[in-house]
Amino acid sequence: MKVETAYLFSPVGWLKLSADDSGIKQIGFSSTPEDLSVHIISNHHLLQAINQLNEYFSHQRTSFDVALNPDGTTFQHQVWEMLKNIPFGETTTYGDLAKKMGNPKAIRAVGRANGTNKIPIIIPCHRVIGTNGSLTGFAGGLERKRLLLDHERQIKQSELF
Repeated sequence: MKVETAYLFSPVGWLKLSADDSGIKQIGFSSTPEDLSVHIISNHHLLQAINQLNEYFSHQRTSFDVALNPDGTTFQHQVWEMLKNIPFGETTTYGDLAKKMGNPKAIRAVGRANGTNKIPIIIPCHRVIGTNGSLTGFAGGLERKRLLLDHERQIKQSELF
């Protein structure tokens, strides 16, 4: 299956998006695009994801409905589905996710699955924090994680007033 790639500049830096005919495969953080050539994006999942991410960053979207197709184990997919249920602008812990999955001792396994999330932002792994409230690992770095959480909190607070 053909995989197409596109780049999007966002408030958290360059995002490299990949998709096949079934959905978004991956979003990665990049310091600069690897390919600066201009090309027409033909994959409708990429176009939809770029549009929805632009809306997210411009305070017009709080959830995503683009088709996703990340590679992963059954357990990873279960954790990623749990991540998608964390409300916008809120956080949870690895321990809380493990409990919701019915296995409170699986904290480390949940953490590993969270860390292998290939579609950050859309699958909001940035909303998972340490038990003590500290920011924990994030593939894009803790500064990006902080920016994403602050972005969502700002929108959520403005909706309350």
